[in-house]
Amino acid sequence: MASDPKMIPQSGLLSAEANQAAALATFGGVLTVDLDAIIANWRKLEKTAVPAECSAVIKADAYGCGAEQVARALNKAGCKTFFVATIEEARKVRAAVPEPAIYVLGGYFQNTGEHYAQINCRPVIGDLNELAEWDVFCRRTGWTGGAAIHIDTGMNRLGLTLAEAQAIIPRINAGDHGITLVMSHLVSAEQLNSPVNAKQLAAFRGIASEFSGVPAALANSSGVFLGAPFQFDMVRPGAALYGVNPTPEADNPMQPVVDLKARIVQIRNVERGESVGYGGTWTARRPTKLAIIAVGYADGYFRAASSNDGTRGAEVIVAGKRCPVAGRVSMDLIAIDITDLPPNAARRGHMVTLLGEGITVDELAHHFGTIGYEVLTSLGRRYARIYKGGNVVEPLAKPAPAQAVEQQPPAPPPIEQPASPPPLPG
Repeated sequence: MASDPKMIPQSGLLSAEANQAAALATFGGVLTVDLDAIIANWRKLEKTAVPAECSAVIKADAYGCGAEQVARALNKAGCKTFFVATIEEARKVRAAVPEPAIYVLGGYFQNTGEHYAQINCRPVIGDLNELAEWDVFCRRTGWTGGAAIHIDTGMNRLGLTLAEAQAIIPRINAGDHGITLVMSHLVSAEQLNSPVNAKQLAAFRGIASEFSGVPAALANSSGVFLGAPFQFDMVRPGAALYGVNPTPEADNPMQPVVDLKARIVQIRNVERGESVGYGGTWTARRPTKLAIIAVGYADGYFRAASSNDGTRGAEVIVAGKRCPVAGRVSMDLIAIDITDLPPNAARRGHMVTLLGEGITVDELAHHFGTIGYEVLTSLGRRYARIYKGGNVVEPLAKPAPAQAVEQQPPAPPPIEQPASPPPLPG
């Protein structure tokens, strides 16, 4: 198990486990990311999509799971292509993995070409103006790092129209175009019988076939499970890597990735008829024992998970048993009804489980009134973060033996930067 070294005190008098326990004691919650589960999910998606390449979408800090850690783990497992949203995200990922292709979904803006070249990443171009500006940069500098073309087949968000894509075919077929991927994005891939899927597939197949020799990608996480016709040369799973169900009409084929625990800060008793929390919306119907937990909506545990006198809210696992939220979720705290637990089963300082032990991301999303994507990307930064698996992706900062000089972990290998392009002429 690995964790952020900044969170581990460097004492030569304690074991690594004791150091870690001491560090975690200062946090109200602990978020554990299972990198081996992410790798297993990626391999399952890869196997499902064979012979297509399986890339990985790691935007938004790998859906809240840690982009650098996830990128290193997946790269070691064989992933050769990553997708992020912004150049700054790409910069962080490139620092973690020197070799793989990195595509930036947010597109290309004038005067940003040198930023792409400096870290050897590729813009996803979805507008003719972007394409023209990219062409100017490449011609002036000789940069040949590549780019993707995004074609809109029904999302009506980003991408060239079919007519615009058709218009650049002669340029593509003329050669020396620098386009390394043509892609589109499915609207309703999670709905197996949506007629939009077939419509988008037909449109994309038709236009992609005219991009001679350029690999094509259409399928997102759910699209992988729509079958071989949707998989083309590459698939781009995102949320499924992190345990979100890509097939909501069936059982989840993915392994859970995130475990979230929070600390009990107080045990208290309330009498029948007393209310709990802001607004007094939840009233005890019996003498009730409460556990007050150090987590709230500032930590990504949404206020929508609250309960009131007419509606049951979310549940957490306390001493192995599900216990309901009592009252409103506040910024930093929630109250849990633990009346039915055995005496002394829960005490101040104990940890309870908010995600894990059978509580899935999708279940929590249901209580939050949203989707698993938003649950993961909303997880707050106040948690201690621990990474396990991934072939020791982030080494634990171990204390030195007594009377010995502490050994520092070896420095990461230097990033092999491509030659910077010459400045644009004035």
